[in-house]
Amino acid sequence: MADYVFGIDVGGTSIKCGLFQTDGTIVDKWEIKTRTENNGDEIIPDVAKSVQQKMKEKGIAKEDVTGLGMGVPGPVMADREVLVAVNLHWGHKKVAAELEALLGFSVKVGNDANVAALGEMWKGGGRGTKNLVMVTLGTGVGGGIIVDGKIVVGAHGAGGEIGHAAMDPELEASCNCGNNGCLEQFASATGIVRLAKEELASAKESTVLNPNMISAKAVLDAYKVEDVVAVRIVEDFAKTLGNALAIFACVVDPEIFVIGGGVSKAGQPLIDVIQKYYQRYAFKSCKETPLVQAELGNDAGIYGAAKLALE
Repeated sequence: MADYVFGIDVGGTSIKCGLFQTDGTIVDKWEIKTRTENNGDEIIPDVAKSVQQKMKEKGIAKEDVTGLGMGVPGPVMADREVLVAVNLHWGHKKVAAELEALLGFSVKVGNDANVAALGEMWKGGGRGTKNLVMVTLGTGVGGGIIVDGKIVVGAHGAGGEIGHAAMDPELEASCNCGNNGCLEQFASATGIVRLAKEELASAKESTVLNPNMISAKAVLDAYKVEDVVAVRIVEDFAKTLGNALAIFACVVDPEIFVIGGGVSKAGQPLIDVIQKYYQRYAFKSCKETPLVQAELGNDAGIYGAAKLALE
C-alpha cells in the first residue's frame, strides 16, 4: 500500500511543498522559487525535480506514493487543466498530464483557494465537517466551497470566486475584475483601507487613525481599543461580509464558515462582529451556522493539495 502523498501550493513568488503520510501527518515541508520567466515553462519541471530529490533523500520509491496534488492561482477544470494563471504567465496548460509524465504517478490540480478550503476541512478549522465555505481575507477576497467533501468547481472553474459577488453594483469604484461593488472592495485588506479613507474624510470625532498612514491592521488594532471611527469602519466591513455570507448560506447551507487570510489575524473580536451581521441577515434555518478562524495559515494549501491527491 502506498504510504505517502505530496501537496504542492504554487504561488507567484514561491512554491510551497509538503510530504505527507496518507493519514495527513506531515513528514516534511520546504519551498522553492517560482520561476515565471519563459511563460512559466520551468515551473512544472522544477516541481518534479524537487519532488524527486525529496523522494531520494527520504528513500521513498515511486510505488510508495499515492499521488501528488497541486494548488494553482487560476481556474482549473476536472482536476487536470489550468485555463489561465496570470501570475504564473500560464495560458491553457495541461498541468496534470505534464507532471505525471515527469513523475510517473497520479497528479490532481485545483484552484489554490479551493484547495486551501479542502485543507481546512481536513486538518484545520473545519475538521470533522463535509460542507463548508472558506473565506480568505487578504489583499483580495478568495474563497472555497466544499459540498459533501468535494470542491465545488463549477462549469467555468469559477466556483468559490466569492470575492466577486456583487454587493453594491452602484459603487463608482471598480474592482480589479472590471465590475463594480464586488465583495472584495469591502472585505479585503485594500477594501478596509478604502472604507477607512471614506470615513476619515468626513469623521468629526478624534481618532488614533492617521489618514496618511492607513492600513487594515491599523484599523483593526484601533477597533480593538474601541476607537469610535474604527468601530464604524469595521461595522461597515462586517455588515457587507455578514450579508454576503448569509446569501452564500442560502445557496450551499454549510456546516461552518472558516475565515482565513491576513485580515483574520485580528482574531475573535473580528469573527464576533461578522457573526453578528451574519445572524441578522441569514435565513432562519442557517442562523446558527458558526464562523471560526482558519487554523492552518500558510500551510492550508499544501494540506489541501495532499487531500486532493487522495480523493
